[in-house]
Amino acid sequence: MKVIFLKDVKGKGKKGDVKNVADGYAHNFLLKQGLAVEASNTNVKTLEAQKNKENNLAAEELEQAKELKETIEKITVELEAKAGEGGRLFGSITTKQIAAELQKKHGIKLDKRKMELNDGIRSLGHTKVAVKLHPEVSATLTVHVKEIS
Repeated sequence: MKVIFLKDVKGKGKKGDVKNVADGYAHNFLLKQGLAVEASNTNVKTLEAQKNKENNLAAEELEQAKELKETIEKITVELEAKAGEGGRLFGSITTKQIAAELQKKHGIKLDKRKMELNDGIRSLGHTKVAVKLHPEVSATLTVHVKEIS
């Protein structure tokens, strides 16, 4: 019997797969548990429509990420911190502070976990911070740290 999987079933198939399985397995387990539906013409067409919709949404997200990349790369986030001799900061600038300043000054809401900064910024000056906007799109944000006057 041909079925369309609605959820991942270990060892049998992933969500959205159309596969042949034993009639008894389909009737007694997959259909009863709501893990699959019979692969009739209407169900197959519904599945195709759903996949098209998901592809369109993914393409739209990618386009938005590319637009955001263009915007982010033009911006310089300016932060102020206390510094000691030689331009070393007392403490450090974290991704949380960068994200908050980006939100406040430029209105761009960005998750701090998407910024790739191993340690905080510990010195004055310009620093490039990599930002992962989408699995296929990365941007570089410029952060300028000034001494509090």
